[in-house]
Amino acid sequence: MPQLPTVAPSSGVASLRGGLYNAPHLRALPPAGWRPIIETTMATPLRWNQRRRVAPYGGAKRPDTPLRSLALSLTHVARAALTEPYMLSIEHEQIQLNRLPKAFDGFRIVQLSDIHHGPFSDREQIERAVDTANRLKPDIIALTGDYISKERYYAAPCAEMLGKLEARHGVYAVLGNHDHWTDAALITDLFRAEGITVLVNEGMRFEKNGEAFWLAGVDDTMVGLEDLSLALAGARQDEMKLLLAHNPIVLRRAARASVDLVLSGHTHGGQVAIRGERNTLRGARKRLLKGLGRLGNTQIYVNRGLGTVVLPIRYGCPPEISLLELRS
Repeated sequence: MPQLPTVAPSSGVASLRGGLYNAPHLRALPPAGWRPIIETTMATPLRWNQRRRVAPYGGAKRPDTPLRSLALSLTHVARAALTEPYMLSIEHEQIQLNRLPKAFDGFRIVQLSDIHHGPFSDREQIERAVDTANRLKPDIIALTGDYISKERYYAAPCAEMLGKLEARHGVYAVLGNHDHWTDAALITDLFRAEGITVLVNEGMRFEKNGEAFWLAGVDDTMVGLEDLSLALAGARQDEMKLLLAHNPIVLRRAARASVDLVLSGHTHGGQVAIRGERNTLRGARKRLLKGLGRLGNTQIYVNRGLGTVVLPIRYGCPPEISLLELRS
């Protein structure tokens, strides 16, 4: 191979070549007609590797396979399940009641349930729900149990936030199983200190323009403290009866007692509804998971709740504020 003549470092000819000629120890200009093999063999693999790593714009997509489709579906479900607990939903339902007095036609009830204040249900979520409920301008607000989960520490903050609820004729509450498993007496005292009426197997009469209906609340069924007959004591046989009960399992007993409407929670709507459960009451052990249902002349509305239990996820049943409009 002929010797390569050297060139001055200031020469710009070598810098126009590849990196090979920019190296300080090889600053030389090859003779005319000489082509080094190394230039071709080095550049080709580099360009080929880049074509493997970077897909061309507008190129064909990777073919879908069953495994890839499953992975994408699971990713979508997981993302939705983690974000849905923060997607507050307002459910507006008109409920026709044969025995509702004409003076209460259009009576508006906002229902909140299963708040479960704790690590999975923070202050921001609850305060947003309280603000939303107040902006709906209800006649009464019904709270149907399970305000905290496991730790007494959350009782006072929860009562303070719910104490900011506003309704024309007051805020009424019953207790749930989680409240009893934590400290029912503490929650009751804190709520009453905030002006919330806690109905423990008791009732009261609402009167307007000479007409009235009976509002009652029972203690939790799961802990064995429900007493429906005591809650209805004092109600007239022919007047409309509205019952707050955390657990919707009370429906059959309420139907036998001629209750017109039951407001419940407890179920969280199933919390994860992969198959999209139907609201049915078929069979002796069937119960309503969410929404409006009926057994005979007794209707029931089951709120999906605000919080979560076990895992901080929801799918197919976002947290709910119910706006129930009673029609005669």
